[in-house]
Amino acid sequence: MINKIDISGSNYKPEENFKKYATKKIGKLDRYLPGGHKKDVVAKVVVSELNHDKTHKYEISVAMEIPGGKVISSKDECTNIYAGIDIVEAKLAGQIRRFKLEQTPHLKKEKRGLKGLFRKK
Repeated sequence: MINKIDISGSNYKPEENFKKYATKKIGKLDRYLPGGHKKDVVAKVVVSELNHDKTHKYEISVAMEIPGGKVISSKDECTNIYAGIDIVEAKLAGQIRRFKLEQTPHLKKEKRGLKGLFRKK
C-alpha cells in the first residue's frame, strides 16, 4: 500500500469519506509497480470544483512520483468524485503496467511460454 498520499482540494474541501475512498483506491496501485520501485512512492491527489453555468463538475488529478525521477499522472473531469477516482485509478494502472514492462527484462523468444518448452530441436 502506498503510504504517502496527499489529498487536497482547490475550490473544494474533500470530505473524510472521500479521503478514505481515495486512499484505498490509489494505495492499491503499488501492486502493479516493479519490486524495487514500491518503496518511497509519493502520490498527490488534487480535486478541483469547476463551476459552470448549470453543472457542477469536478476535476480529479493524481500524480505519482516513483523513485528514479519518473512521474506518472492522470486527470479526469466528472460530476461524481467517487466515479472520477475510479476512472483515474484505471488510467494509472495502465500507465504503471507500461512502466513495469519498460523496467523488467524480457525473455528470449525461444523460451517464451509453453511453446518454447515443448519445442522439438
